[in-house]
Amino acid sequence: MSGTSGDAWVEGPDGARYWGRFGAAGLLVVSPASEVLLQHRAAWSHFGGTWGMPGGARHEHEDAVQAAVREAAEEAGVPARLLAVRFTSVLDLGYWSYTTVVADAVERFAPVVSDPESIELRWVRFDAVGGLPLHPRFAESWPALRSRL
Repeated sequence: MSGTSGDAWVEGPDGARYWGRFGAAGLLVVSPASEVLLQHRAAWSHFGGTWGMPGGARHEHEDAVQAAVREAAEEAGVPARLLAVRFTSVLDLGYWSYTTVVADAVERFAPVVSDPESIELRWVRFDAVGGLPLHPRFAESWPALRSRL
């Protein structure tokens, strides 16, 4: 772990809660077959039962790319050696931020449910993503992300 764990809630001025004392990051992995790797979130998690990308709280002194790759390895067995980062997209609320890291997988791999945060992991064609019950923030960001893929 790089620095102190960021595993804690941050409360905004309006009372909304966001996971990650130092912000959070997620990894949107794109396969050579134009699919993205999605995580079906455990029922007990924030917005449980929805689909999104693997990710989570950043640790202190950890940059967003490091956090996204670490979280994806922990939650989905994503092999860092197969990734080529393409771009990042940041939602910055001033007191909390979330960075989406988009990376190409140089080859398609079999994801592994490796912790209790995932019900299922699945490669999903771009045109099928919107048909899933998506995490609300991922649903908001998907059209802009897709246009850049």
